[in-house]
Amino acid sequence: MHLSQRVLKARVSGTIRLAEMARERAASGVTVHDLAEGEPDFDTPRHITEAAHRAALSGRTRYTSVAGTQELRDAVAEKFRRDNGLKCTADTVIVGTGAKQLIFNALLASMNGGDEAIIPAPYWVSYPDMVMIADGLPKVVDCSETGFKITPDALLAAITPRTRWLILNSPCNPSGAVYSADELAALAAVLREAPDVAIMCDDIYEKILFTGAPFATMAEVAPDLAARVLTVNGVSKSHAMTGWRIGFATGPKGFIDAMAKLQGQSTTNASSVSQAAALAALTGPQDQVEDWRRAYQRRRDKVMAAIRTMPGLQARAPDGAFYVLIGCGAVIGKARPDGTVIETDIALSEYLLETAGVALVPGTEFGIPCHLRLCFAKSGKEVLLACAEMGKALAALS
Repeated sequence: MHLSQRVLKARVSGTIRLAEMARERAASGVTVHDLAEGEPDFDTPRHITEAAHRAALSGRTRYTSVAGTQELRDAVAEKFRRDNGLKCTADTVIVGTGAKQLIFNALLASMNGGDEAIIPAPYWVSYPDMVMIADGLPKVVDCSETGFKITPDALLAAITPRTRWLILNSPCNPSGAVYSADELAALAAVLREAPDVAIMCDDIYEKILFTGAPFATMAEVAPDLAARVLTVNGVSKSHAMTGWRIGFATGPKGFIDAMAKLQGQSTTNASSVSQAAALAALTGPQDQVEDWRRAYQRRRDKVMAAIRTMPGLQARAPDGAFYVLIGCGAVIGKARPDGTVIETDIALSEYLLETAGVALVPGTEFGIPCHLRLCFAKSGKEVLLACAEMGKALAALS
């Protein structure tokens, strides 16, 4: 069979590839510390699972509206109003099979050949490929010297007549960088002069924040731009529901309708049982969200302390999410015990997996070579054991 050019030019997700490699090694009996895949190690809270069970037993297993059940969209609208100060109603909400699908649908619904999307680097691995699949051009802006965040000057320089999107991810995967309200306001000042540029805010890590300041998102900070802001969120990270595959988004009604039109020709509705679970997640007890945030912060601090003891590595403490982006430039060029020179961060990640049994994602996958991404959404004990093995493997380089 022939393959389309859009599929041929897309890459396999680096995080998925590394996670599969780790699973294969573990299946063969090798001890593997998988710090590659971004997934909470906590179980979905019991009241959420029980809500799904009740929904299934009561026959709520049929098609729902393409954009999601009325009850869930009402709850999502309330979440956006309560937590983010957005003027949101159920008819401006769409529920999809994960936030990832909604981002994909948004790009596919809006981009034509040659349209550009500005993507600050480091970025989540799928953004550039999604843009290309939508026949767009990813315009990557290097933010490695500005705290891993795009500045107003860099944004202004990147905008062209073909720019259709600015994609913001805060807290960011992989860097953990968080945009403050003031920083978003400064970007908004630039965007007001670029009326053809829409803003996509991927806020999936909203609840995992270590700054002590309130979370901020663009449509809240700059309500006058709300007519061209798509705010994407979900329950995967906040409620340990990655496998349930429920994301949601809000934006101008016409655009949400266009996304629903596209979704109606692909997946139709997200899982009805998963929607019932997400409803319970949003409307039920929230104590575990803060408990988990504190646990992640403790793990972050332990990881940072461990990294500081490792030869050739450096990192800044993330302000959110559950990743540390580790600079490994001082290690590139060193030789393994067998004499093989480690020439890239990809080669270093392979060495650490083979030698230390630690799976990390190379920064090249996120548009920032000479880095490694470590996910600390694992038990504190496992993370520290993995760091100890990493330290041994790094000490063996010459």
